[in-house]
Amino acid sequence: MMKQTFLFICVSISVLCSSCITNKDVVYLQDKGTVKQDSLLIKELYKPYRVQVNDILSINVKALDNELTAIFNPVGANNIGTAQGQSGLYFSGFTVDLHGNIKFPILGEINVLGFTTKEIEEKVKSELLAQYFKESAELFVTVKLAGLRYTTIGEVGTGVYTLFQDRVNILEALANAGDISQTGDRKDVLVIRQYPDGQKIHHIDLTDIAAMDSPYYYIQPNDIILVKPLRRKALGAGQTAIQNITTIASILSVLVSTYFLTRNL
Repeated sequence: MMKQTFLFICVSISVLCSSCITNKDVVYLQDKGTVKQDSLLIKELYKPYRVQVNDILSINVKALDNELTAIFNPVGANNIGTAQGQSGLYFSGFTVDLHGNIKFPILGEINVLGFTTKEIEEKVKSELLAQYFKESAELFVTVKLAGLRYTTIGEVGTGVYTLFQDRVNILEALANAGDISQTGDRKDVLVIRQYPDGQKIHHIDLTDIAAMDSPYYYIQPNDIILVKPLRRKALGAGQTAIQNITTIASILSVLVSTYFLTRNL
């Protein structure tokens, strides 16, 4: 009986001690030797986003005569930063349909699928000058996405968020959601991204500084960020050494009590 108890205690201590969450599990962007020492100042990879189906665009047209541009600008377009402006864009913004088109006043349908916002600006401006305005109108067109919307789920603040920025990296997105919990797996964060032919799952190790070189370091509209739990959580082990010692002490106390009770029977 004593040998079995001792063996059980040894196994329990071994499992619990190996289950401690270390700095390597929770510290972001560590130098793991995956980047050359002379290039730690990494050039972050960022490619202009190309518009996809179901995106909502905010398009603003300005000219010398504001009365001529009123028809093109939805109500609240100049208040995109306010709650009213944000919700209003859902109804008055330009939604990309299943064929990749938007319906624009006077011009009709314009195909924007796969274009960047800068390319759409040039396209809309060119069409307006050709069909409605004269060169002397000094036309100015701005096109922006109606917010960068993404979802987080798992060992992180779960929810759907919208940030009104042109570009957002995954660390900023996670911070906005409340950050990954200590029991979250930062070494294998999943990014579920939308493509014209469907969705794909990508992996990124946020504990490695090389993550800044990843094409998934910058999020895109409609990304889903999924954070899995560490195996330690599944085992029910403590997050720190003190918690594990407390657990071990509790186990020992129960085993010792059980031993003496059975011995006295």
